[in-house]
Amino acid sequence: MSMPTDNPVLPPAEDQRARNLLHLQFGSLTEFEDASLEYRRLFSELLGTFFLVLVAAGGSMLHAKGEISLAAAVVAPGLMVMAIILFMGAVSGAHLNPGVSVAFALRGDFPWWRVPGYVVVQLIGATLACLFLRAVIGDVGHIGATLPGPGYHAWQALLMEFVLTLALLSVILGTASGAQNVGSLGALAVGGYVALAGLWAAPISSASMNTARSFGPALVSGDWSSFWVYVVGPLSGALLAVGFAWILRGRGGDAAARAAGSGRLSAFASNVEREIGRGRRGSEPGDDAS
Repeated sequence: MSMPTDNPVLPPAEDQRARNLLHLQFGSLTEFEDASLEYRRLFSELLGTFFLVLVAAGGSMLHAKGEISLAAAVVAPGLMVMAIILFMGAVSGAHLNPGVSVAFALRGDFPWWRVPGYVVVQLIGATLACLFLRAVIGDVGHIGATLPGPGYHAWQALLMEFVLTLALLSVILGTASGAQNVGSLGALAVGGYVALAGLWAAPISSASMNTARSFGPALVSGDWSSFWVYVVGPLSGALLAVGFAWILRGRGGDAAARAAGSGRLSAFASNVEREIGRGRRGSEPGDDAS
């Protein structure tokens, strides 16, 4: 006797369309782990970080000129992060941030040998964005450098960056699929948090949460006075977020975590149930008799 199933069978055309949509959002794990395609992932990280810093530093520069509000300047990077995750998250994972790459590696979802390449191209992308901004807008506002706000000391900005990055990486590690920021839910969660953090914390520390975002303006403007804040704060926050993720969800690097992060845990569970059902039917052939 066949076992009942709660999973409806889609017509072939609709099934293929659903598979295409899933592949568009979540990509192929085989391609993501294919060493021969590393050049594609590195270019994706460079391009994505370029766009992110273009918007983040550019918004800061235009705010310094009085042409846009602070709210617009801090919400724009969040919207850019959403767009980047949706259009290239399936290619490179849309890390865009050295702390994110390190955190994924510590979780066991990302090989350590790929981390240096990701970090280097993230720094290059940020630098190219700032060179572009200086050529177009001019030497304004330290090229969008992240600095402690007026009336705040470096240690206060450091603590704020630590806490903001802790929350950011907690969101990322809780919504990512393996080492990939992918899918509409992940884009909304991560991009929304970036905008939210900027709306209330930018006056204190500029709400960088990203060493690459701070590196580009520091290099192009030559102002390294507070850069250490945006190295120590984000990286230490990322490390603690990995510890929190281990407490909340256990070790990373497993198929179930990837399925949960990509919004396909129910499908993963259904596959497991089907495999268990097949095993039971194989071990008890008498059950097939009516």
